[in-house]
Amino acid sequence: MFAVAGTAHLLRPRPFDAIIPPALPHPRAWTIGSGIAELALASGLLTGDPRVRRASAYAAAGLLVGVFPGNLQMCWAAWHDPDAGRGYRALTVLRLPVQVPLVLAALAVAGEPAVPPVVSSVV
Repeated sequence: MFAVAGTAHLLRPRPFDAIIPPALPHPRAWTIGSGIAELALASGLLTGDPRVRRASAYAAAGLLVGVFPGNLQMCWAAWHDPDAGRGYRALTVLRLPVQVPLVLAALAVAGEPAVPPVVSSVV
């Protein structure tokens, strides 16, 4: 997933530039930087070295959390664009909760339990 996303960021940056939150200057720099980070994470996650894989998994979880504002921006923009179709708008909303299992999957690769001990002791 990270290899595909990173490649897309570098080869077709314009759609990604559009979802960079307005508070961040130089959207293209953020797009290119995130594409490079995604490619580096893909490489680290595929390595045979468990230490590199674990560090990459933690970094992947951090990146997924870090790009969430961009997903929120995409959703906000879609709902305020009169030309955006209903299907696209719905997809931008449905994309938001997908971040949770992706972060949990990255943490699982890092060796973290799927459910934190505090939560499992309550349940």
